[in-house]
Amino acid sequence: MLNQGRPGPGNAITDIEGLTVGHSHDPAIATGVTVILPARFATAAVDVRGGGPGTRESDALAPERLVGGCHALVLAGGSVYGLAAADAVAAALGARGHGFSLIEQDGVPVSPVVPAAILYDLANGGDKGWGEDPPYQRLGRDALAAAGREVAIGRAGAGYGARAGAYPGGLGTASLDTEEGITVGAIAAVNAFGSPYLPGTNCFHAWDAEIAGEYGARRPPQGWTPPPGFPPDTKIGAATAGANTTICAVATDAKLTTADCQRLAIMAQDGLARALQPAHAPTDGDVVFALSTGAKALPGPAPLALTMLGHHAAACLARAIARGVFAAEGGADGGP
Repeated sequence: MLNQGRPGPGNAITDIEGLTVGHSHDPAIATGVTVILPARFATAAVDVRGGGPGTRESDALAPERLVGGCHALVLAGGSVYGLAAADAVAAALGARGHGFSLIEQDGVPVSPVVPAAILYDLANGGDKGWGEDPPYQRLGRDALAAAGREVAIGRAGAGYGARAGAYPGGLGTASLDTEEGITVGAIAAVNAFGSPYLPGTNCFHAWDAEIAGEYGARRPPQGWTPPPGFPPDTKIGAATAGANTTICAVATDAKLTTADCQRLAIMAQDGLARALQPAHAPTDGDVVFALSTGAKALPGPAPLALTMLGHHAAACLARAIARGVFAAEGGADGGP
């Protein structure tokens, strides 16, 4: 293992100074929205591994593009309808004067950069009879208005109506204050095809990344070995193929370029695969955004420092996924 640390005071992505998170949800519709809001424009990038992604403005985050960052990120339920949540967030930020502008000119609005990713929760039993008025702009506005340092987990925000394989999904977050003085955090809305549990147990795949019993201190049963063949979990067949996706963000206060953020997102995807099996499937839309607030210098030579940050981001994301599922199941030892 590389250099270790301990969770920040909130064990949340908002332990990174300058980041806030807001949730909103509608119990009748069984869906929700999460907004990650930097205090200032944040350097950002994205890595898409799922076969069925749904995103907005992801191309703007490529290292060769003009912008290379964002004013907010949106994670939403609702499949394609959920992308409208980012429209509302962009409109609200634009009204505040927060946005991108090549040339400031009276009467010309700024352009907030608000990338988004969505998960599929349309078949979860909620009332989706919204006709021509889906709720996601309202939910986006409400989530932005609720942005703060406290981050609810489990059935909250974009994870409100989520499933994890055949089990309850949810919204999770985690953080790490590293020995080098850098903070890394992650947030995930878990709606995966794959299972978060070792087959036949209530032990999380990510059990070895756990810190201080944050998701129940469950361990593999003595003598446990993986069963042969596919699927890796006997209940995975109860999941609905095509009704999946885990959408995530990792962040750090270390100063990174857009290309560095993309590498951070790529490495963080390993945490998703560590916590959910299988991952990155044809029916999943797995997406990881990466953000840098740039408040602190990299702790040492860039390649090695970025390697350490990527390792920590992957572990944080695995922990965030397990924490979200653990909270959604009620945090009880009974498990699945």
